Amino acid sequence: MNTLLVIILILVGVALLVTELFLIPGFGLPGIAGLISIGGGVFCAYYYSGTLAGHITLAASVVLCAVAIYVFLRSKTLDKMALQENIDSKVDLIEGTNIKAGDRGVTISRLAPMGKVRLGDSDIEAKSYEGFIDQKTEVEVVAIEGNTIIVKPVV
Repeated sequence: MNTLLVIILILVGVALLVTELFLIPGFGLPGIAGLISIGGGVFCAYYYSGTLAGHITLAASVVLCAVAIYVFLRSKTLDKMALQENIDSKVDLIEGTNIKAGDRGVTISRLAPMGKVRLGDSDIEAKSYEGFIDQKTEVEVVAIEGNTIIVKPVV
């Protein structure tokens, strides 16, 4: 009965440690429970079966943990959890529009400091030049820097 208890404690501890290492981020309850379970199994081996059995159990536990981690790393399980697709989308460029410095429009949403602005027929994301701008405020394009339209309120 004592040998079965030691084996169960160690197997449960190894399973919890592998779960903690590969499936749950950080070091939390499963990792601590796994270490306690393995420690309890080794303690039971020393206490009930003597020093030699305790040493053998301790060495077997370390080897079993290493083998379990190796097998898990070599399996295809991690490949199934990893992202396999490349993201090939890109931001739409402003160059295709007729927007230039000096154009006027109205804010559709609040610019804090980014928001939506209607310039002519286009609804485009813009950045405020001077802090926050409320919704439905008339704005003027100050500059275009890369893909960013910079606007300021018309006074």
